Amino acid sequence: MSFWAKAALFAGGMAASTLGVKILTSKTAKKVYTQTTAAALRCKDGIMEGVTKVREGCDDILADAKEINEEKAAEAENEEMIEDTAEAAKLSETAEEAKPDEV
Repeated sequence: MSFWAKAALFAGGMAASTLGVKILTSKTAKKVYTQTTAAALRCKDGIMEGVTKVREGCDDILADAKEINEEKAAEAENEEMIEDTAEAAKLSETAEEAKPDEV
């Protein structure tokens, strides 16, 4: 490649980059950037609202699950207490039968 071809390519590149910088820094381009950024922020806000709703739903589910577990634990405790009472009653009956009749 000759010197003049290289110089022409260099000059063309400089002109293209200068033109590109002018285009990228123009008022119209800045308006486009601003509108695009605003749209991205609106999108982000919408996504965050969705995330908040999902979190609230998960919190409700967690609270309900804890309540169910507490109720089951209370039921199990009551059943255990009833079994202990029934067992104590049987022992009491057995002890009375084993005592000789007092006259």
